[in-house]
Amino acid sequence: MTAREAVFPPGRQALYERNRYSPAIKSNGFLFVSGQVGSRADGSCEQDLKAQVRLAFDNLNAVLMAAGCTFSDVVDVTLFVVDPESNLEAIWSVFPEYWGEAPYPALTGIGVTWLYGFQFEIKVIAKLP
Repeated sequence: MTAREAVFPPGRQALYERNRYSPAIKSNGFLFVSGQVGSRADGSCEQDLKAQVRLAFDNLNAVLMAAGCTFSDVVDVTLFVVDPESNLEAIWSVFPEYWGEAPYPALTGIGVTWLYGFQFEIKVIAKLP
């Protein structure tokens, strides 16, 4: 069995350690990124939905970069959305700023009732370069 290698973006390791999880794990040629939310550096929630989605992508990109990846290395995406009927249109309006070019990664969207005060969470699997 291959050992897990944790990846931490600069400046947020204490936040991850406090919550007892790794932002990403390298294993068998892939990067498994934990769900990223629109949290500020201190872990607090960005309240505006579009700003929250942008911050979640910024946090995701920081984890990807710490592992030597970019969004173009992402092969699978899972989205978690509170009240998707009301929020999905605003969320999708932000995606083109970060999403990249086709072919797009595989995507699964899941409607949830609670995300610890957040409205959006994104987790991905990327192929390590």
